[in-house]
Amino acid sequence: MDSFNAIHKRLVTLRPALAAAVIAVAALGHPAAVRAQGSGDSAPGADLGPGAGSDAGSGSGSVAAPEAAPTPIPDAQSRLRELLDELQNPESPEWQRAQSDLQREWSRSGSPAMDLLLQRGRAALEAGDTEAAIEHLTALTDHAPDFAEGWNARATAYFTAGAFGPSLADIEHVLRLNPQHYGALAGLGLILAQLDYAEAAAEAFRASLKANPHQADVREQLDRIERSSEGTEL
Repeated sequence: MDSFNAIHKRLVTLRPALAAAVIAVAALGHPAAVRAQGSGDSAPGADLGPGAGSDAGSGSGSVAAPEAAPTPIPDAQSRLRELLDELQNPESPEWQRAQSDLQREWSRSGSPAMDLLLQRGRAALEAGDTEAAIEHLTALTDHAPDFAEGWNARATAYFTAGAFGPSLADIEHVLRLNPQHYGALAGLGLILAQLDYAEAAAEAFRASLKANPHQADVREQLDRIERSSEGTEL
């Protein structure tokens, strides 16, 4: 857990620089749709500025979502710990099952209404309707602010739309609620790499791999940074 707290503190110190970088990218006319490569459901999966994206997608008022996500019960937390322990073992022969089970558990808010909003947001994103995805997922984060996967899904939607600032803000929410969310950490690394923060990107990728060492795509991203930085200290 200490490593995840450390990376969060390190990344928070980058907030002013990241804000400047996001402004610079916008000024240069960065492409509106930047796709994550091999990051799965991660939130580029991914800012570091609480609330930077909390007002975006406010057209979701028509979506009814009256229930809030409850805090996981102790038995559920124990189950998550078991799955994480299994996934974090590089030698585990059952890591794929553990990963699938963990992602399934993370996607359960405890509220049918919240789960439906998550499903609708993901379906819209899969269909290429980023605007609708952000609308559904904004309703979700508004009504269930303690549900990490809602923030993660919206971070992915913002990233897909090329909105790095709001995506980074949502990733910070994810990591506060779930510091071992390897998808969000991988997405954070993708954004930092896009913004030419190679050192911070490498830190995020390493943290993601510590949470889940079975991510070949994240390992490839980290190797690429390390190769390009050969001869310099990361």
